Amino acid sequence: MAKAKKAAPAKKKAAAPAVSADSIADFAFFSYLWEFYRQNKKAIRSSYKDLTKRFLDFNDVENPSAFLRRPQFEALEMYVFIKEFLDNAPVHKIFNDWHSKQGNFERLAKSYDPAQQLEFGAEGQIRLFDEKNYKAVFERMKSYELPYSNYIFALTMGTGKTILMATCIFYEFLLANKFPKDKRYCHNALIFAPDKTVLQALREMETFDRGKVVPPEYVNFLDTHIQFHYLQEAGATLNTVSPAFNIIVSNAQKIILKKVSKEKTAAQRLFKDTKNVYQGSSAFSEAAELLADAAETDDELRTNQRFEKLRRLEQIGVYLDEAHHAFGKDLEKDLHAGKDAKSLRVTINELAASLRSNGTHVVACYNYTGTPYIGRTVLPEVIYSFGLKAAIDENFLKRVRVASYENVKEMDFLQQVIADFWEKHKGKRFEGMLPKMAIFSATVDEVVKKVRPQVEKTLAKLGVPASAVLVNVGDDKYTSNDDIREFNRLDSQGSEKQFILLVNKGGEGWNCRSLFGVALHREPKSKVFVLQSTMRCLRAISPIQQTGHIYLSHENEQILEEEMQQNFRIGLEDLKREESTKKRYEIRVQQPPRKVKITRVRSMFKSERREVASGVDLGLASIDLDKYKAILRESEGITQRRQLGEKDISEKIERREFSRLTLVAEIARYLGQDHQGGLISALEIEEAIVHSKDGLDTILELVNTYNEILYREIIPRLFQSYYKISEFKNPESEEIALVREPEGGYYVVTADPDMVVKSGGENTRFANRSFHLDTYCFDSNPERQFFLDMLKEARAKEVYFTGMLTHGQSDFYIHYIDPESHSVRSYYPDFVVRISDNKWLIVEVKGDHMLNDPIVEAKRKAAEEIEGKTLEYRILAGTMANRSQYGEIFEN
Repeated sequence: MAKAKKAAPAKKKAAAPAVSADSIADFAFFSYLWEFYRQNKKAIRSSYKDLTKRFLDFNDVENPSAFLRRPQFEALEMYVFIKEFLDNAPVHKIFNDWHSKQGNFERLAKSYDPAQQLEFGAEGQIRLFDEKNYKAVFERMKSYELPYSNYIFALTMGTGKTILMATCIFYEFLLANKFPKDKRYCHNALIFAPDKTVLQALREMETFDRGKVVPPEYVNFLDTHIQFHYLQEAGATLNTVSPAFNIIVSNAQKIILKKVSKEKTAAQRLFKDTKNVYQGSSAFSEAAELLADAAETDDELRTNQRFEKLRRLEQIGVYLDEAHHAFGKDLEKDLHAGKDAKSLRVTINELAASLRSNGTHVVACYNYTGTPYIGRTVLPEVIYSFGLKAAIDENFLKRVRVASYENVKEMDFLQQVIADFWEKHKGKRFEGMLPKMAIFSATVDEVVKKVRPQVEKTLAKLGVPASAVLVNVGDDKYTSNDDIREFNRLDSQGSEKQFILLVNKGGEGWNCRSLFGVALHREPKSKVFVLQSTMRCLRAISPIQQTGHIYLSHENEQILEEEMQQNFRIGLEDLKREESTKKRYEIRVQQPPRKVKITRVRSMFKSERREVASGVDLGLASIDLDKYKAILRESEGITQRRQLGEKDISEKIERREFSRLTLVAEIARYLGQDHQGGLISALEIEEAIVHSKDGLDTILELVNTYNEILYREIIPRLFQSYYKISEFKNPESEEIALVREPEGGYYVVTADPDMVVKSGGENTRFANRSFHLDTYCFDSNPERQFFLDMLKEARAKEVYFTGMLTHGQSDFYIHYIDPESHSVRSYYPDFVVRISDNKWLIVEVKGDHMLNDPIVEAKRKAAEEIEGKTLEYRILAGTMANRSQYGEIFEN
């Protein structure tokens, strides 16, 4: 008989690595919750009430007559799932029950295994829900706990959040009517809108045909019982007749207007001390305490009346529409409580406390926002999300085409974009409506004095009447009541307006589906405004997917890219899919922080007049004309940008035609002033250009082809001919840190792993010579090769890669004058290398074709300004770095 084999010892299960703080903040529980619902939909629906099933079946997208779009219906499904299967539990409790397979998840425990859920972290795959890691995620969720359940529906603009909200409220009222004692359902709805524009959009809930989302047998009940109340002004009263089925819409963030908490003066206490006034045996003495707390003004009295009315209502559901009107940190303050909570959240909290004291409650708070993110952080209370890219891919929004204009002045920009828009949309109508274009400006004065005249001038050339222009700038002087009415009816077949001039009207709530174009040239004060305004033209129209045209200056295009990544994560995740070699790295500052001494030079200039000999050489033949050409670049798509090409449109740019007389007069405007060296007469200027080596005809031809040459080349060169400039320098030494400490503990950079060098492992021996950051992410192989060579180079005592964090994370920057825009900019050197105790080198590694680039040259000159005994500038060609031929940087 064969011997039984001895059982092999069980392998010890490897401990799961700890989840990083970033992985915790990045965890999207809503995706796992949706997957659970999708896999168990049949079993979950078995617990629903019959009316709920009827309501869902009526709106199911599989139903050919259903009105809701897929994302709206899926959000409705999650809304009902949270309410009827999970009993309106807070998100952190839902997560705990899901992970622990307890509560209502227990009976479906066999259908999923949280312990097998994987996330990708810095160390590869990790089991996020092993017990060792689960608590960190749970504690973060619980830290957002409020006195009531708080849910976030993150649907991008144009997918129908207002209709979704109305559908949810209709569902609540139907169930509340049939099951009035069930505490899960809302008997009343309090809706907060961020501004008057959104409040106007919410009126659609009242006029909306409820039969599109409500089974026909229940429509009559809603029509006869729902009461709408619009509290647009702070002092408006709330008059509710019935204790149930009220929809109260307010754009005021403070329904409760607290009395001033500032301590009263002695005189104020004397005249307002009701407890003393009413002491004694009078009938008022018993009410002294109440009278002491009475409202002092009519506005406060009306506001308190509104609050008292709300306190008498039962089971209120609070709805925050367009919660994403605030992005970034402001979104966090709007949606959550804590010491930084904004007044809106504080008001809801106080209302909830007051209702509890009256024996009822806030059922839940439902936030309808456009993004589930705050920067790189996922809001933990999101229970459904449908993003911008998905909305475009599934034809819920228009396609996107972005036109970026570089080296084009604002007036020329307007002429170009209007002509392009008109060429694409002349004579067209969509659903009977004329296509429209919004042109945004920074100020009212700019619209009135510059933009409108230019727009009307351009339209006149195209044969378009000035009546097609509509101005809405929020100023009664320039925007009449008729203009406001026209603005509100833009999305109608009767509207003849097509070019809308706006100031700060790019936020939420403006739902103009017939808007096909947005133009924004000047950089606004708020960067998020670029995102908000450009997205306005993407709302879908007609059965066929159309294209929204976004016209931007080159600077605004860059801002748009950054804001989309910050608020929608468009770009980062797509970049990972399209370029699988790139990964995300957390960059931490090594201690102690590395510092370097530099000398910044402050200069004073003095001009002295000198005589100009006949035949002055302006050197016009050496001018690079390419930088004066107006270039149009077109691309298609928002996430996967497809370049459609570029072309020279210089001939289409409106130019000023100079004659000999007007050319001299224009130059005299700049040179015919006293520059501390006497005036230059127009006759002297004429004499100089007529007898110059280039000649008058050559100068006129160049200037009339490219007007900017006059201001950027000819006038400055003439000035230098007429004046001797003396410079007085005042050097100031300072010690600066190579990088600032990040607020969140680390910076985030996306890079190709082949271009990354870390401080640990075999590089630990270089800790004293390099790595002021724990990870260096290089842009090119020459940079990486130079750094690795410097680690081994004996002459390099210390070497730091300083060209990685270039968005204000470091004080180690150099101001220079941009040769194209003539504005002051900052650049961050690639490397700083110490070669002796008191000598450092700034080293720039550039591609060979960039060595003579005007911007590189401007940076070099600026860097040389800070040179001294302790700091010198070097530039190294990329091919030399690749070959490790860098010896010349140590010479001189």
